[in-house]
Amino acid sequence: MITTKLERAGTRRSDTVSVPAETVVVDHTVAELVERARALAIPGDRHILGITGAPGAGKSTLAAAIVEQLGPDLAVLVPMDGYHLANVVLHALGRRDRKGAHDTFDDAGYTHLLERLHRSRVAPGQPGADEIVYAPEFRREIEEPIGSALPVRPDVPLVVTEGNYLLLDRDTWPRARACVDEVWFLAPDEDLRHDRLIRRHEAFGKSPQDARQWALGTDQRNADLIAAGADRADLVVRIR
Repeated sequence: MITTKLERAGTRRSDTVSVPAETVVVDHTVAELVERARALAIPGDRHILGITGAPGAGKSTLAAAIVEQLGPDLAVLVPMDGYHLANVVLHALGRRDRKGAHDTFDDAGYTHLLERLHRSRVAPGQPGADEIVYAPEFRREIEEPIGSALPVRPDVPLVVTEGNYLLLDRDTWPRARACVDEVWFLAPDEDLRHDRLIRRHEAFGKSPQDARQWALGTDQRNADLIAAGADRADLVVRIR
């Protein structure tokens, strides 16, 4: 882990219900977090930054901001959501009604991708220096993953990956975590997180009643599991 002076500022005990009460939460701006990420983007090397937290915590927004501000020569975004199991598979397994739970992802596939990305930095002129790794992407408008949609060049030093279960201590998730140089856990206020979730579900077609039921039911059960691993993060952060 790369530690900076940012981590010493603005610390406080958690006053949200999204992480255990004794968890130290650090307040940062997006600009400060971008600079912390920049310290991992070392040309000629390869680091992986993981951003995790409960559904609606703001993972995708922060990850996209980091990659946009660092630029395509320094950073690329590879979300975990590309490893959602397809709906036809979830129906066959009887898990479609709780899509988003940890066992509705291809965790082994995601782990293999991170392991490949972790070792894929190759010096110019060496064998494999031109090899592009293609990662899948999740499309919310169709609620399905699309394979080989995200190219990762070997010369890009920072891979940013975001997803719910980077800190889960079962199945192949610990192997995925071992590939990640630094993991940040986002801990926004719960009212804000719930509001984001409900609005997201409504935006993608759920009725207000169904959106609220999903956010406070399936999503909340997943959130409780995810929050239990917050103490394994390198940084627990509330964005101010």
